[in-house]
Amino acid sequence: MTERCNRAHRVMALRALFATASRLGDGLGWYVLALLMLVLHGASAVAPMALMIASGGAGVLIYLTIKRRTARLRPLNRNGRLETSVAPLDQYSFPSGHTLHAVNFGIQLVVFQPALTWIVLPFALLVASSRMVLGLHYLSDVLVGAAIGAALAALTLMLL
Repeated sequence: MTERCNRAHRVMALRALFATASRLGDGLGWYVLALLMLVLHGASAVAPMALMIASGGAGVLIYLTIKRRTARLRPLNRNGRLETSVAPLDQYSFPSGHTLHAVNFGIQLVVFQPALTWIVLPFALLVASSRMVLGLHYLSDVLVGAAIGAALAALTLMLL
């Protein structure tokens, strides 16, 4: 599946789109959306955005722990046919931290501000799919990252 998705990497416009989504998914895109919530909602957004940031920290601890224990090499390290244009942030692939955060933050932002669904959902999908298009993750990495992100979002929303 990763190799099939990686074929989109050959098209320069798609490669640029997914590389940009991936870099924004490093955090910048989510920080901008969280700041937008603070600007739009003022004090009422402080608690939800603080919880979102805390859940992001928890997500980092979770995925780094799993990555260190599973030590699954990235597809680009195992398949010489994959084309890459974005360097990975770390050595291991399982689970996808980008996808974990995209789902976690995406769900929380949509619950807090449903009117942003038209921005948040496509962005989260682009970030998640970018991981395979760029040859950085397997489908299972992305699916498990999404499941952990959804669980984190659900637990965080229960705290509101």
